[in-house]
Amino acid sequence: MKIAFIGYGNVGAPLADHLQRAGHQVSLAANDPNSESVKKALARNPDLQIVEPKVAVGDAEVVFLATPFQINETALKGVADEIKGKILVDCTNPIGPKLSHGLNSVQSGSEMIQALVPDTRVVKAFSIYGFENFENSSYPGFNVKPGMMYCGDDAAAKKFVGGLIEQLGWEPLDVGGLAQALHLEHMTLLWVRMVRVSKHSPHTVWAMLTR
Repeated sequence: MKIAFIGYGNVGAPLADHLQRAGHQVSLAANDPNSESVKKALARNPDLQIVEPKVAVGDAEVVFLATPFQINETALKGVADEIKGKILVDCTNPIGPKLSHGLNSVQSGSEMIQALVPDTRVVKAFSIYGFENFENSSYPGFNVKPGMMYCGDDAAAKKFVGGLIEQLGWEPLDVGGLAQALHLEHMTLLWVRMVRVSKHSPHTVWAMLTR
């Protein structure tokens, strides 16, 4: 599977690394192949491909968006034609002042992205934890896998993303349509407040127990 990453910092780089090691052809959509973020990603995994954004996205079957939320619009406009018809995995979160929701909880960031690129199939995923858990999703000694909640309006796209989630060691949990993205973004804020403010362990995840 050909996968392109728009954004490869604390979140994107470990996901790109693990997906490449899982057997996918992973490219970083890089305007500057000599940037520090590219160098750090290659130091982690030299088998990642560095490709100009329009080419990376045009060749990909799936595109991960893992940029700071405030530059999403600019990043997507640069590949607007190439991204049409693709599965777009939204890993971003709109975070406002004092750890508030950056869009005032009126609209989710994922719904805003879907409006910006209406011909894509947006799936919200890999968004409810900090980067530490994307570095290492393993929680040995427990009888359940850590859960990864995801949502979207396209059933086939969600099924595919659910498979990627499972490959990376998570228990995929489809929570519904893209309207659920707002609730996932609030879960992110909860995690951030717990960990970054209240100093709970960053190795904290959610799990689903059923009976």
